[in-house]
Amino acid sequence: MIVNIEIISAEMRREDEKSFVGNTVFRTEGEKSVYEITFMSKNGKDWDYSLHFTEQSGDEDELMRMDELLENDDDLYNQLLDAALEAYPA
Repeated sequence: MIVNIEIISAEMRREDEKSFVGNTVFRTEGEKSVYEITFMSKNGKDWDYSLHFTEQSGDEDELMRMDELLENDDDLYNQLLDAALEAYPA
């Protein structure tokens, strides 16, 4: 399933010498909810994430569907991670 997303904003910063924290705010086509995915890495290679609504609480089922989509769609996940990485000041 191809999901079209609109990236609203993205950022990435270093927490210490090796750790990174970043986020991407996005919306999917046809949905009113705005999501924020926060990425965390201790080495800049292996990433964990946390997904939540940005503006206001939304439908919990909708959030769970988006989380499942991120787990199963590497292209979507990488698109969101790449947006945050590209925002990192080199």
